[in-house]
Amino acid sequence: MAERMIRAQVVYAEAGQQTKLEILLVEGTTVRDAINASGIAAMIPEGSMDGCHWGIFARKVAPDHVVVHGDRIEIYRPLTIDPMDARRRRAR
Repeated sequence: MAERMIRAQVVYAEAGQQTKLEILLVEGTTVRDAINASGIAAMIPEGSMDGCHWGIFARKVAPDHVVVHGDRIEIYRPLTIDPMDARRRRAR
């Protein structure tokens, strides 16, 4: 019996640049495996994936979360400044 395939997107955004890849995966693939299979790590600056968190449609997920057809896997960069501090600075 043939393995069922699903489609998903892997996205990563930096200031002024967005990388978005559509990939075909075997049903039951995890988020970690999908990101590795996409090859996106080779397309972004070295070290950019360090400390990143992952999500699907703006909801944080664990690396072993199983991807389903149509998911958009998002790679979240670490914050460079606390959002509350940024608001306080703008208010001054």
